[in-house]
Amino acid sequence: MENGSVLAPYRVLDLSDESGFSCGKILADLGADVIKIEPPGGDAARLIGPFPGDRPDPEKSIYFLSYNAGKRGITLNVQSPAGRDLLRKLVARADFLIETFPPGTLQQWGVSFETLRRLNPRLIVVSITPFGQTGPYRDYKGSDLVVMAMSGLMSLIGERDKMPLRVSLPQSPMWAGMYAAAGALTAHYFRQMTGTGQHVDVTLQSSLLWALANAPAFWATNRTNPVRDGSRITGRSITGANMRAIYRCKDGYINFIIYGGKAGRRSNQALVGWMAERGLATVALLEKDWSRFSIEQSTQQEIDEIERPIAELFLRYTKSEFLEEAFKREIIGYPVANACDILNDPHLKDREFWRTA
Repeated sequence: MENGSVLAPYRVLDLSDESGFSCGKILADLGADVIKIEPPGGDAARLIGPFPGDRPDPEKSIYFLSYNAGKRGITLNVQSPAGRDLLRKLVARADFLIETFPPGTLQQWGVSFETLRRLNPRLIVVSITPFGQTGPYRDYKGSDLVVMAMSGLMSLIGERDKMPLRVSLPQSPMWAGMYAAAGALTAHYFRQMTGTGQHVDVTLQSSLLWALANAPAFWATNRTNPVRDGSRITGRSITGANMRAIYRCKDGYINFIIYGGKAGRRSNQALVGWMAERGLATVALLEKDWSRFSIEQSTQQEIDEIERPIAELFLRYTKSEFLEEAFKREIIGYPVANACDILNDPHLKDREFWRTA
């Protein structure tokens, strides 16, 4: 079975804002018949740029078109009694409903999950909100900035001696949409086994928590909490040493980390060999026994002495040149792609990742 037909011919009513766009798109990509329901005047996300020619046009929002590709669309005023009557008729023939209204809104309108399931016992309702349908925060308003802060993710982004930072592009809608789609599919499996629909409750906050799921392990193993340290990595050495993860190159940046263990030994030896060919390998690097190298026990001085000539080597190459050498020599590292790199990536093109909206 091809990926595009997994959910055919199931129907999805998508009443979501941008918090749920990606959930509906994932289901559409899996073959579901997704109907994007917009209020009169159009979805507010139609005003989110960028726009072709930098001219705002609700019909040409690249953001809106990208995340709603593959969906059909209708206009329906669910805030009016007549609109809600029409919604009930649509629900009777639907399989999924995605909504992002504040908790309690559907109940106030007389179209709560309990009401809708009486019309269609097989219906799966997916609710995506900042903090969920229950709990002391359920009625809090939230944005990507708010939930990024309250998830703890911001505490690990930025420089150690400066204010925490938010990731430049909204993250919580993407994470929540992904988990909402997974929840919808899990509920779908349950429905196939039992014939009964479920209410899937997804929060932006808890979805982002998975982005730092490794953080609790720091305390369990090192009795320390992770801290933000820019492009450097902390918590891998019992001496408190940190190490670089990002290096400059001729036309951008390269991600490379000094590893220990078997994989690190091969990668580090290959890198030193490359450096030796270019006359950059120090005596200490040439004499180092990488089979006994322990990143966990390395001091900051040792790490700095290893990284200094590595940085000099990378400055001599472009990203593509580094990637070619890394593959050839089996070095663990890769270039940091920007938007232009991703758009022109030959692998993504070959897999037909990009589609015309």
